[in-house]
Amino acid sequence: MTATVSNGKVIALEYTLKLDNNQVIDTNVGKAPLTYTQGAHQIIRGIETAVEGMRPGEAKQVIVTPEDGYGIRDLTALYELPRHKVPEDITVGMRLRGKEPSGRVVQPVVKEIKDQTVLLDFNHPLAGETLFCDVKVLDVH
Repeated sequence: MTATVSNGKVIALEYTLKLDNNQVIDTNVGKAPLTYTQGAHQIIRGIETAVEGMRPGEAKQVIVTPEDGYGIRDLTALYELPRHKVPEDITVGMRLRGKEPSGRVVQPVVKEIKDQTVLLDFNHPLAGETLFCDVKVLDVH
């Protein structure tokens, strides 16, 4: 009997992730599989839910809403910092890296550079996006 994807099983997946304009934003096809434990919330909920019950060799196309992916854009996740608190050579669109007081790593994107301040966006880059994912279960153990 072939194992099926279920909670507690270690799953190996092949995937291609696209936006609604068909732009591929990530894929592991031809590379190492994505390995995770089903039900441990190690991958986005929309994919984890979609592959539940699948068997090795099965493939499907999945549409992941923002709520089941990287969340909806949070306008409260935009922060304006004094210009002197960020590197001098920043540009709009640049991803910065830092740590919150709790120690959690954050990677805000520079949205706007003003004379005295810089507007940073702490949302995940894919927040608010509907994702289109081709997934294939390679192994279940």
